[in-house]
Amino acid sequence: MAYTDRERHIVLLACSISAFITPLLSTMMNLSLVSIGEEFSVGSHDLAYVNTAFLLSSVIFMVPLAKVGDIFGKRRTYIAGLMVILIACALAILSPSFWFLIMCRVLMGAGSAAVTCTSMSMIVDVYPPQNRGGAIGIQTMCVYIGLAAGPPIGGVLNDLVGWHNVFFVVLPMALVSIGLMSMFHGEIRPDEGGRFDIRGTTLYALAVFLTMGGVINMPQTWAFAATVLGLVFLFLFIRSQTSCPHRLLKTSLFRNRVFSGACIATFLSYAASYSISFFLALYLQHIGGLTATEAGIMMLVQPGVQAFGTPLFGRLSDKVADKRLLPTIGMLIIAAGLLSMMTYGLDTSFVQIIVTMVVIGIGFSFFSAPNTSVIMGSVGRSDTGEASAMASVMRQTGMMVSMGIAMVYIAVIMGSADNISPTTYCDFLDVLMYSFGTCFAMCILGAFLSTFKRKGPEESS
Repeated sequence: MAYTDRERHIVLLACSISAFITPLLSTMMNLSLVSIGEEFSVGSHDLAYVNTAFLLSSVIFMVPLAKVGDIFGKRRTYIAGLMVILIACALAILSPSFWFLIMCRVLMGAGSAAVTCTSMSMIVDVYPPQNRGGAIGIQTMCVYIGLAAGPPIGGVLNDLVGWHNVFFVVLPMALVSIGLMSMFHGEIRPDEGGRFDIRGTTLYALAVFLTMGGVINMPQTWAFAATVLGLVFLFLFIRSQTSCPHRLLKTSLFRNRVFSGACIATFLSYAASYSISFFLALYLQHIGGLTATEAGIMMLVQPGVQAFGTPLFGRLSDKVADKRLLPTIGMLIIAAGLLSMMTYGLDTSFVQIIVTMVVIGIGFSFFSAPNTSVIMGSVGRSDTGEASAMASVMRQTGMMVSMGIAMVYIAVIMGSADNISPTTYCDFLDVLMYSFGTCFAMCILGAFLSTFKRKGPEESS
């Protein structure tokens, strides 16, 4: 189906606003963690659930909601997701307890899953291949603007009106995006009339919940058991998808080495870097002695660089013949930034911290849009919904693994004394060193794997 320029612009604008909202929901809470911990008397390990609950929920709902979008309409699913976000943010403002807030974060994750798995897919559906990289670059730029705006917005509002009211900032943007998408009258339903795989959805949800729930609660004994059981359900899910006529996920996509290679690179890059924001928020306020507002302004640097550089490299990816080049360079640059973060101490200068954030921002500018363009360009038009969902799942799962690594090292090194104070500063710095050392190794592995020649079906024919 041919789309007019007006329709393309409406979809891109609406999806760009939502691309700003979803990372904002994640990062704007980082600089409120100290205040949340003080209000509800929880330590740094439990505070990590503020992010991981959001991420776990989004991963669980991502693939099923992508299928819902294919059957009932991507536009309808997108709007419904934003409505769930609106409700969850309104409830979070009233949070009477820590675990009520966590449940609100679970709802936000579900709504974000519906938005994320349909927005990139709709952009690919309405834009021709020769303009796709640029459009993806603009949408990805908005992701990084959201990442950039999250810390300062969250920090300023936390200091001025309290962390409860941080959620107010999301409401008008969600309403505008809903209004814009309502103006796009063309519904996209590549699997119209299809049936929803309830059995596959159940197996997938159990696999993700148990596996990732176990990972983020290591090294407790029950966490190991949950992880193993989750892997069993994952095996059963994959097996069910090879025989089910109304499968939830087209597993044959992973036979395409271009698609599978780029998805692995996405997972490793986010697994290696997502916890940076979590750790920096705690480091700058506790060891650096900054207020939430000051820390938020400083943390603007990395995503600000990404917001500037991502659309440039997104357009460049349309012109580069070897699609491996930019993502590989990007991962190596990110690895250099992680190596710098491993050296942070009690007297690390703010100049070094800023330089590190600039380096990592440049690395992600090289990596994100070009790698996403590779993923979405490696599948047929009827598979863009599932490809978009898998790209998002890999990104969100990588984020969860990154937080899981952080939580494991906090539990092992700091134990029950996970409240950060002058007496535990050295232990906290050890957590940083080991966490980013692990992330550095994953980033190098990702860069190495991305250099392999990957043949897709179109190349082998």
